[in-house]
Amino acid sequence: MDRFVLWGTYCENAEEKRLPFRDEHLNRLSILKSNGILITLGPTKCTRYVFGIFEAISVEEVKKLLHDDIYWKEGIWTSLEVYPWTQAF
Repeated sequence: MDRFVLWGTYCENAEEKRLPFRDEHLNRLSILKSNGILITLGPTKCTRYVFGIFEAISVEEVKKLLHDDIYWKEGIWTSLEVYPWTQAF
């Protein structure tokens, strides 16, 4: 398994627009975390960007997980970039 970093952006007024989908989103993240796939994920304080760290087999696997998320499907996340990552410490 390798680690991957996610950088993405939120839509305008994301805090309001995400409300109807938040529980589904958080429940899914909880499952990914308990399965050891998700290390961490969350917005920057300005809520313009999302950052995450995943442990998976490939970039494609992480991208599929992200594209299956309700935040992507409903346009809360507007861009997602995933990069292989080497943890130095």
